[in-house]
Amino acid sequence: MAGILSDSIATPIGPMILLARDGVLLLLEFADAGDRVTREMKARFGSVEHVATSNPFGFSEMVGRYFAGDLANIDRIPTDGGGTAFQQRVWAELRRIPCGVTISYGELAMRLGDKNVMRAVGLANGRNPIAVVVPCHRVIGANGSMTGYGGGIIRKEWLLRHEGTLLI
Repeated sequence: MAGILSDSIATPIGPMILLARDGVLLLLEFADAGDRVTREMKARFGSVEHVATSNPFGFSEMVGRYFAGDLANIDRIPTDGGGTAFQQRVWAELRRIPCGVTISYGELAMRLGDKNVMRAVGLANGRNPIAVVVPCHRVIGANGSMTGYGGGIIRKEWLLRHEGTLLI
């Protein structure tokens, strides 16, 4: 099996690790996520070499342009976060949330056709291995509260302000 290409990206809210293979983004995570990157990749691919690569498939540059203000740029990045069939449906629906828009977990569940899966939607959202590009940060509490975010609430708020959603 070919190695997974890896890059480190400097962002205004901390360095990120990007992993890709075969022209597809596999993981984008904040570097301070601890061993999550290792766990995710080992669970999906077993033992596989990570090959340090500058800007694999142009993805690092595209993510950098998002942080520089070209917000829609990341919408063109093909992704594969692995996951279960349900998680894949949730992550695909997350990508349909336009930049500058937030929705609640309940609304996301309704978009998937079943308001009763709200808790499962929240769990799938939390397991998203592709931060920013699969915009789990755009999901907030029904009352507008900043609910949990793997990268931390401060980063979630920064991303929403950057996208023009959070104006405070």
